[in-house]
Amino acid sequence: MHKFLRAAGFSMYQKKRDINILLRCLSKEARCSRCFQIDRETSIYELKTEIADGIGIAMYGELDDKDELEIEYYYPYLLNKEVTSKADCSIQRHTEKETYAGLLDEYKVGISLIFYLLNPIEYRERLMKGDSRARVESASLSAFSVYGKVLLPVNKTARQIEKAKVASRNRDNLLEAAKNGDEDAMESLTIEDIDLYSQASRRVVKEDIYSIVDTCFMPSGIECDQYSILGEIKDVALKKNRITGEEIYDMMLECNDLYFRVGINKMDLLGEPAMGRRFKGKIWMMGTANFRDRRI
Repeated sequence: MHKFLRAAGFSMYQKKRDINILLRCLSKEARCSRCFQIDRETSIYELKTEIADGIGIAMYGELDDKDELEIEYYYPYLLNKEVTSKADCSIQRHTEKETYAGLLDEYKVGISLIFYLLNPIEYRERLMKGDSRARVESASLSAFSVYGKVLLPVNKTARQIEKAKVASRNRDNLLEAAKNGDEDAMESLTIEDIDLYSQASRRVVKEDIYSIVDTCFMPSGIECDQYSILGEIKDVALKKNRITGEEIYDMMLECNDLYFRVGINKMDLLGEPAMGRRFKGKIWMMGTANFRDRRI
């Protein structure tokens, strides 16, 4: 089974047989479907069924002799209607299946941010046309988590908040300049990192680490689209899986100046989420690539 299926409210489905029955039922009530012809004899079908507002299951496969979909793979998804990043984005196909990963060259997190592409058929269609419409202009990111906890916010004054925003903008400018070969920018970033490390080392002796680190974003494990994050909750909604009745928290997070949605089963979240508090957990990052003439 897909590890993050429980995040969409399907924690009771543990056996492959039960999941196959569920997928067959969901495929019959799919409201969104697309088809892409790879060659003369092979076509990939995409079916998507919503189980809550903006949350659903995507299924892919080929038609059999009875014109029924043979599901080869599936994944749960959470949609984000807001733009998360306008950084340069490239898309690469996975080796095993007709699935894709997006790679954002995002300065704000300090790493190349990789996500699982939620609109692969649309990308393939545009790519086959061979024009500039396959160019990604922005990405709308979201994520699922199977375990997380809610932390209290760091108490800051308005002046401290504004100072942090200015420092973040200056760092983004330095990172961009360093990428273009500016040696002064590289030196400034190196000195800044050394000072930050020294300051954190002194404070951690007497303070809790989560009172020093406001937000963080870093890779987790060996899979490239999974991350360990700490982010501030900007909005939260409680949704219900219409099939199982399980409740799902859908949160908008701000992490390293990036805004994206995170979905987690209510049973897997320790604490009560609320605006201003922070979420800490491991996530599987996914996202929609927004193309030149695409409406979000």
